[in-house]
Parts: sequence; structure tokens; C-alpha cells
Amino acid sequence: MRRLDLSIGLLFSQSGSYQAVSMAMRAGAILAIEEINADKDAPVFIKPAEVDPAGDLAGYVEGARTLLQDQSLRHVIGCYTSSSRKEVLPLFEKSDAMLWYPSHYEGFETSENIVYSGAAPSQHIIPLSRHLLKNFGVRGWMVGSNYIWAWENNRILRDAINAAGGSVLGERYFPVGETDLADIVRQIVADRPDFVFTTLIGQSGFVFLNMLRAAASAAGIDQPREMPAASCSLSEAELPLIGDAASGHLSSSVYFSTISSPENRKFAALWTPRFGHLGQPSADAEAAYVAVHLLARAVARAGSDGFEEVREAVRGLTFNAPQGRVTVDPDNLHCWMRPRIGRSRTDGAFDILMEHPVAVRPDPYLIWVNEADDKYGPDLRLIK
Repeated sequence: MRRLDLSIGLLFSQSGSYQAVSMAMRAGAILAIEEINADKDAPVFIKPAEVDPAGDLAGYVEGARTLLQDQSLRHVIGCYTSSSRKEVLPLFEKSDAMLWYPSHYEGFETSENIVYSGAAPSQHIIPLSRHLLKNFGVRGWMVGSNYIWAWENNRILRDAINAAGGSVLGERYFPVGETDLADIVRQIVADRPDFVFTTLIGQSGFVFLNMLRAAASAAGIDQPREMPAASCSLSEAELPLIGDAASGHLSSSVYFSTISSPENRKFAALWTPRFGHLGQPSADAEAAYVAVHLLARAVARAGSDGFEEVREAVRGLTFNAPQGRVTVDPDNLHCWMRPRIGRSRTDGAFDILMEHPVAVRPDPYLIWVNEADDKYGPDLRLIK
């Protein structure tokens, strides 16, 4: 059988404030490409072209223009931040091309030019808000990077806190990469919230978690137990960069490297010798790995890499991913996935505390969350 050559673009930053996460995403995509190309029975052979936006919004736009217009590619795996995704989307719409977006995100978007292989809000912030309010209390502090990811997640959590009769003690935003955070940390420790929700990304997040741990300890507070820091983005790629304060943080995700399954053991066996220097595999890496496999399967199903043909072929497509079975929702091109809550460890991994028993419908606009359990599903179940 003759294999179909499939040329794709990779649009991941290899420098900048959030390079650790973005490089893990790139590694996940490359791992899938190498796995597919090494399989002589695979129906496609993937030829990647890379552009490094260097963590700059203008770099993403120029990179997308290079891949879509100069190289005439129809499919690109890439972007980490929602701001970069929104900046490049008009180019994909103009070029009749598909962005395969491998990142958890804040929702409130659907596009016929994007396949979303990362978690939607019904799969990360909703499960996390339930976990925090049930187990820690209803007084929260929210701090984030100043862009749409933080704004929307904080809005959702604020609504949940208010509905539970609680209070938001404070809410502050900082430019991506900002590390002058001592004043806000002092204020948080003085306020003694039940939990801190952080949507800081990259270097800002690492510095904040270190400062929070040190300031809480100086105030006699056992921060992981009495004032836990929770996130919908903290991953294995970042824990080695946090240092002594890496343990005890909560993260809501659909994938952790400690998932026990044959698919995840295979993924880890491929990852460790090739990209182990980047840390243990993370949700971001796994989402990029899933995106490449979904794209390859959609092209094989369509018999073409044409934009419209692949877009129709990917609807309802399934893949037995390291996290479990992933299914592309035929209506909104997001994926059905299982939410999980993890707590970080000193060895750069997470203990999985709770997980949803079944895959949850992707609900980017949160229109089904308050309906009956048979629409959204039961709460997370305790693991340990």
C-alpha cells in the first residue's frame, strides 16, 4: 500500500517565558510523527515544517503566514496561549486551513478551522472549582497573567464561589513573564484564603509559587495543607523549574504521567529516551501527541489532506490516547476526555487524587453544566 505524504506545520515556541511547556508540546508532536513514520503499515507519512515564534505574538502571526501562505500547508499543530491562537485564527480562516490546537483553554469559542485536543472548561475549571469548594472552603484568592486564559477561568471560578455563598478576597493580573510579585504574595498571606487559584503562566508562575511557599512558611502557615495553590495548567514540564516549592500544588487536567494504562506506559517508554530531559510527559505534550494522531487518522479516513475533507473526517473520530479514549465531538470539534485532579510531588510527577469515571462532553460555552447528571456526568471519584 502506498503511503500518502502529509506535509504539516509545527508552530511552537522554543524560547520565551513559557518555553518549558511549549517545548514539551513540540516534543509530543514530534514523538507522534516519528511513531507514525516508523510504522510501515501507517497510511500516511508525515513531513513536518517548523517555525519558532519565540513566545512573541507577532512571531506566531508571521510563523502562521509562512506555513500557510509561503509553504501552502493546510494543517498546523501549534500555539500554547489563547492570545496566540486568536491572533493566528484569521489567517487559517482566510487560507482554508486547520489549526490543531493542543492546549487546555478557557472555552467560549468554537471554530470550523480549529480542532481542540486540549481540555475545555467543563473538563478542567469546573471539576477544580467543585473540588476546591468541597474540600478546602469558599474563600479564594485569584492571581493570573493578564490575558483571556486568566480572565475567563477566574470569571467561572468567581461565579462558582459566589453560588456557594463564598467570597473572592482578591483578584490581580500581571503581564506574562512578570516576576515582581512580592507585594501580592504578602497580601495573599495576610488575607489567609482557603485556597489560591493561579492562572499565571511560565516564569511568572514559577516565581509566584516559590514566593508563596516561602512567605507562608515564614508566617507559620503549612501552605500546601492550609492554603493550597491550585491551577488548571501546572504540569510535569514545569515542576523541575519550581525547585524546592514544587510539591503540594493542585492541578486539574485530563492527563498526568502517573496514569496506569498500557497506552500511557507505551507513551512513557517512547518519551523517556527521546525527551526525558524535558521532564516527565505532561498534558501539553500528550495533547500535541493526540493532535498528530487524530490528524493522521482523519487524513487516512478522508483519503486526502484537503481542509474540508479532513474537517468532516475528524468528526466523531476516536483514538486510544495515553489519557484514555479520546473522541472528537462532531458538533464542536473539541474532544471528550476524563477530568482528573492531581497533587504535585517532589519527583516531578503528580499523585492522582480524583478522576471522572467516564469521558466528559466538551462544553466550551458551559451550557450543559447545570443540567442533569446524565448530560454532564457525576462528580469526580476519589482515587487516594
